[in-house]
Amino acid sequence: MHFLEGQVPVAYNRYIGRKMTLVVTSVGLLVMTFVIAISMGVANISIAEVASSLLGGDVARRVDIIIWNIRLPQALTAVVAGGGLAVSGVVMQSILRNPLGSPFTLGISHAAAFGAAFSVMVLNGGIMGSTNADAVTITNPYITTFCAFLFSLLAASVVIVVSRLRGATSEVMILTGVAMGALFTAGTMFLQFFADDVQLAAIVFWTFGDTARATWSSLAAISLFVAAASAYFIVSSWNYNAIDAGDETAMSLGVRVDRVRIVGMVLSSMLTAMIISFLGIIGFVGLVVPHMVRRVIGSDHRFLLPASILIGGLLLLVSDTMARLVLAPHLLPVSVLTAFMGAPVFLYLIIRGQHR
Repeated sequence: MHFLEGQVPVAYNRYIGRKMTLVVTSVGLLVMTFVIAISMGVANISIAEVASSLLGGDVARRVDIIIWNIRLPQALTAVVAGGGLAVSGVVMQSILRNPLGSPFTLGISHAAAFGAAFSVMVLNGGIMGSTNADAVTITNPYITTFCAFLFSLLAASVVIVVSRLRGATSEVMILTGVAMGALFTAGTMFLQFFADDVQLAAIVFWTFGDTARATWSSLAAISLFVAAASAYFIVSSWNYNAIDAGDETAMSLGVRVDRVRIVGMVLSSMLTAMIISFLGIIGFVGLVVPHMVRRVIGSDHRFLLPASILIGGLLLLVSDTMARLVLAPHLLPVSVLTAFMGAPVFLYLIIRGQHR
């Protein structure tokens, strides 16, 4: 008996130690990749110059301008947006108990994109250009974000209601998400039909999710929401662990399941809306990352959530760097690469679910 009592804490400490090691390793990998990503591009900058510039050292003015005005805000935005989309996917998969849940597959991304496009075209929430660099400049981030959030929340509410009426199965949720995505895509097309040439080009360019359009002000807004929502999700990790065991089990442990589910969907939708309203649609990050991390670190949300934030930021940062290099000197929107990456994984998850 004494042997068992002595062994349980040791085994548990080893379990915690392995998880923490993986999280710390992810931090180190992200920092290393971040510095390398800033150094790569059309203008080659050495890692030493990047480190010197970031630490306030003496480097050429041209190098400082490239790093601080172009690459640094873009790289930081990729990290923050990737982490936000990934943590939204983890929470949605948990509270809906569906491995295919994510802002993209449930139609929430398309709803947020329609809301943002509506605010820009109808409510004058932005200025339009005709190139990818200046496709849409948000002049009123409050109204744009509010519209994106409103429509994304509408899509999330429909998914929840239909799931309650027809049962929270993977098929019901995904079909509902497909319907929501088709509906709001049609709405965006409706807006495009009445747009002039410049507006049409701007909306098409803008729907290609791209971190290159990020500014320091948009990065600050996105970072604030991602940090606040992520903090809440991590604090609530025990609730998500309980829900994974079933609603009845969670309620017996004192978890207010309906409240946790509603708050989680609202915050995930708002987080998605904030990112999309500034960057456009970036798909599949919220679907792919949780499954990648879960295979390595397990389903304990105390570690799954922070690890997914780190790996989500790492994945989008790597994808964004590749997008800048693959057709250099032309810039490829990062959403193109994430779609190429995410579609096969999405099909794999569907096939695996069918086999089960």
